[in-house]
Amino acid sequence: MSAVDVFYGAEVEIREANPDDAEAISALYAWHVLNGRASFEEVPPTVDEMRERMQLVEKQGLPWLVALYRGIIVGYTYANLYRPRPAYRYTIEESIYVDASMTGRGVGSSLMTRLIELCEKGPWRQMVAVIGDGNNNSGSLRLHKKHGFEVAGQLRSVGYKLGDWRDTLIVQRPLNDGDWTLPE
Repeated sequence: MSAVDVFYGAEVEIREANPDDAEAISALYAWHVLNGRASFEEVPPTVDEMRERMQLVEKQGLPWLVALYRGIIVGYTYANLYRPRPAYRYTIEESIYVDASMTGRGVGSSLMTRLIELCEKGPWRQMVAVIGDGNNNSGSLRLHKKHGFEVAGQLRSVGYKLGDWRDTLIVQRPLNDGDWTLPE
């Protein structure tokens, strides 16, 4: 599965991640851990730890996608189970990260569009995301709103990173029929 989107005259390929992508994904995410406002991790995961995270998502039958620009991974997104208890089985949580040099160019939107398409092929009815440093992360909030997410809540000062308190915004969008019908 692969899709190609064009933005600013350049082609970006969206495809399923594979284990060989773990190194590039780890490097991209490490920047966000060490410098960004979205991740609340403080120590970047190793390549092996990232590969294990990718395998867990795959075992759950959920997608992990990468965006490539000129053959280089410039973003990724994935869906994961929201919570382990059985009643949450129709809700998934989305995460997305784009290389800092590529923000605002449509990479995140291309990734999000494809992720939602794939997740709507499954039994899931709700997709949530937790936007780290919510009110100071306007790019992520704009991206999520563009794709049908609405703010469901805000948790104030739940994280302390890089010398200050961080809020999170919880955003949510329906998948498939949402809660309009009972699950099968």
